[in-house]
Amino acid sequence: MGCLQTKHAGRSPHSLDTREAVALAAETSCEKVDLPDFVNIATGTPFTVSEVEALHDLFRKISNSIVKDNLIHKEEFHAALFRNKKKQNLFVDRVFDLFDQKRNGVIEFGEFVRSLSVFHPDAPEEQKVAFAFKLYDLRQTGFIERNELKEMVLALLDESDLDITSDAVEIIVDRTFDQADTKGDGRIDQEEWTEFAKDNPYVLRNMTLPYLKDITMVFPSFVIHSEISEADMAV
Repeated sequence: MGCLQTKHAGRSPHSLDTREAVALAAETSCEKVDLPDFVNIATGTPFTVSEVEALHDLFRKISNSIVKDNLIHKEEFHAALFRNKKKQNLFVDRVFDLFDQKRNGVIEFGEFVRSLSVFHPDAPEEQKVAFAFKLYDLRQTGFIERNELKEMVLALLDESDLDITSDAVEIIVDRTFDQADTKGDGRIDQEEWTEFAKDNPYVLRNMTLPYLKDITMVFPSFVIHSEISEADMAV
């Protein structure tokens, strides 16, 4: 049986909008193509519907780069979004886990957009603070323990190709706890972290990706640089 002709048939693909173009592709190939609900996904994020459509193009490229299933696997996430592609890294793994909101080992398009929206310049600061807290709360206990902070600092240094001494790492951890652990119980809770972030803006510097401000004009590479300068560490 042949494919049925529809109202899109005979029109140039260049004259169609995104939805019509995909519909035309589906009709001419006789295959069903399901588009995400761009309007619904954009709701509650700083992204416009057009920007979500642009993100979908990016998502399709990433999610089919290794395993062609329109889902982002950890290997694809690592290769596409991070500078250091040579080895596994705790920081990379933790960011993937936070993007994987359903905790099923893959990132769906809605998860990708909602998680990425936290890095938008217009995203509320409290969202950035909360995401950063979860990043360091490796055991998901609701607290940042000293050993968790040390593990993440080492991972960030590794991802950023910074080489500092173990003594310097201990100084970083000690200074952070001296400032953040205001209750003196040897761990940092969400309230303490929020106050610490207010007093130390560098903590959230990596939580903003400026090029997300105008994604339809500048199609970014989406490499997340976990760059930390030694000046940042010496607080």
